[in-house]
Amino acid sequence: MKKYLFTLVLLYFTTGLGNAEARTKSRFVHVEGVNLIQPNGERLFIQGTNLGNWLNPEGYMFGFSKTNSAWMIDLLFKEAIGPDGTANFWKQFKDNYITQADIKFIAQQGANTIRLPFNYKLFTDEDYMGLSSQQDGFQRIDQLISWCRQAGLYLILDMHDCPGSQTGDNIDDGYGYPWLFESEQSQQLFCDIWQRIAKRYAKEPVILGYELMNEPIAHYFENKDELNARLEPLYKRAVRAIRQVDRNHVILLGGARWNSDFFMFSDWTFDNNIMYTCHRYGGDATAEAINDYISFRDKTQLPMYMGEIGHNTNEWQADFVKVMKQANIGYTFWPYKKLDGSCMMGIQRPELWDSVVVKYSETDRTTYKNLREARPNQQLFRQQLDEFIRNCRFERCHKQEEYIRSLGMTPRQ
Repeated sequence: MKKYLFTLVLLYFTTGLGNAEARTKSRFVHVEGVNLIQPNGERLFIQGTNLGNWLNPEGYMFGFSKTNSAWMIDLLFKEAIGPDGTANFWKQFKDNYITQADIKFIAQQGANTIRLPFNYKLFTDEDYMGLSSQQDGFQRIDQLISWCRQAGLYLILDMHDCPGSQTGDNIDDGYGYPWLFESEQSQQLFCDIWQRIAKRYAKEPVILGYELMNEPIAHYFENKDELNARLEPLYKRAVRAIRQVDRNHVILLGGARWNSDFFMFSDWTFDNNIMYTCHRYGGDATAEAINDYISFRDKTQLPMYMGEIGHNTNEWQADFVKVMKQANIGYTFWPYKKLDGSCMMGIQRPELWDSVVVKYSETDRTTYKNLREARPNQQLFRQQLDEFIRNCRFERCHKQEEYIRSLGMTPRQ
């Protein structure tokens, strides 16, 4: 009798709970060895692009060189047209820079995945892109998920700008040092935000996964070895926070030094649904150039994904795509859209953009006297920003045909 009851219990767990877990798993992209598997059982080879600049503005995509992070751009605009005008610009920017037409177009080019870089401030009460206590991070992501669902695209959420700054350069909208790794308060906020995001989207199959942080720990710092040693423990802490509310989604972990170094990772068995992500912008377009990534992938027997690649010649990109396909490393090119070219959709510069907006961004504004003397005509400055908003809309952008062909995707019929 005891043996019979034991058998019933065993059958319950193996066929009941086990099948329930399998049914849940089958609704989401998940890791199996070095591959990602889709809900239909087919392997997913990531191909797509990044929606850079939309929710994490970067200066060079506006044509700026000195004013190169989000807080610097925001300050520049506030100096030129005031806080109200700047808040209005950011709202118009978020409403128009990426629309459903852009997402549909990306899918038509043959992409299957979009990576969304975002700033953590979209989920706090901090001043960011014209808002504070009424931040719209979830609303923007909810809308994007709806568009991706209709277009048949997966979505990777990438915290490009982390509390305290994870990189120590302009790309994380910080203050020149990776304070995240020295601040308990920032680390807790980092984990809390990811847990909130995961709780909201735990049952959303459009989301492929959560990329915890972008390009942590630049190579500039003398104590970089000490900082590198803190990366994996913080990743584990954030994964634990996410798994308390979401056991469905893949979690992506990037290496230090622009997502290029992986030597600081020693434990890749602490979770059964993680993968790693690398970046590449130059060098030879050969397998030898990414041998470290391939070797790490083979050692861990987990997927490796090229989250960012691009800003090169079309010939280089086409050659590197062949290498990545042969190496089974999926990719999303950076970025989808910006001023001029080297992207899928180019934005035309407003007529006086360089002589008014860019010129002011390069001017010495270190004192209030400098500000008063350098401030351009407000009406003219506003006109250029308004024209930028019009030009950034999908219907006014320029499709970069040769660039798109270099991405190695097969257009949908």
